[in-house]
Amino acid sequence: MDDLPQETGWRGSREVWLDAALTLLVEGGIDAVRIQPLAKRLKIARTSFYWHFTDRDTLLAALGDAWVTRTTTSLTAACAEYAESRAEAMLNVISCFLIDTAFDSRLEHAVRAWALQDATITARLHAEDDTRIAALTALYHRWGVTGVEADTRARAVYLTQIGYISMQVTESLATRMARIPSYVELFTDAAPSPRELARFHARHGFTG
Repeated sequence: MDDLPQETGWRGSREVWLDAALTLLVEGGIDAVRIQPLAKRLKIARTSFYWHFTDRDTLLAALGDAWVTRTTTSLTAACAEYAESRAEAMLNVISCFLIDTAFDSRLEHAVRAWALQDATITARLHAEDDTRIAALTALYHRWGVTGVEADTRARAVYLTQIGYISMQVTESLATRMARIPSYVELFTDAAPSPRELARFHARHGFTG
């Protein structure tokens, strides 16, 4: 029993427990997210968990909220970000998926795996998919593309990016950057200008 956390007077904070739970979710899946392993990981007494969460279900609900903040929120913001052209607007969207602090790809993958065994998370995942696609569709509407065409184009953008995540595609930044101008032209019918690409490359620290 010596390896169990001892009460030290510090109970952590809600954010400390939640961040540790997010790490466990990404590393081991939802079955790894349990109170005792969290306590051992944090070296905090198990009873301290209950100062911040009612039970494991409350923690899981908080994980869902954190996932939305780390994915959907950034994507919808990217769709509304200022751009001088269609191509630059699409670069803003693609940029979101290239920055883990904007769209947490590992967390997204973990939540999609979680949804395979939890109907509640499946429903929430579908709702977030709809929200993201709606934001992309609104982007096309601003360009005068409407109806089924706008919906289809938005889905093409979204499903391509989620495909990268779901398939856990690994490619060098140079390879990804080489493909992006073609993706932009495919999605918008407009090629990014050299100036737009230069700004995009600088945003991601890419020197080519």
